[in-house]
Amino acid sequence: MTTVILKPDEPLDVALRRFRRSIQHTGLIQELRARTAYEKPTTERKRKKAAAVTRLRKQIRRSLPPRKLY
Repeated sequence: MTTVILKPDEPLDVALRRFRRSIQHTGLIQELRARTAYEKPTTERKRKKAAAVTRLRKQIRRSLPPRKLY
């Protein structure tokens, strides 16, 4: 359960922004959108495979030394 405690003299807009950021950080909105509609098992496997490939490419790119600028 995500909670945001209002600080003294904090505007409501700022508190709402903090709340939205904390919910987005926990991944609650993404999970909610995924549960709103049925996703076929083949589509789910395809999406998860694509995410794994993206993570692997990102990991490889981070492990390489920086490119030369000349």
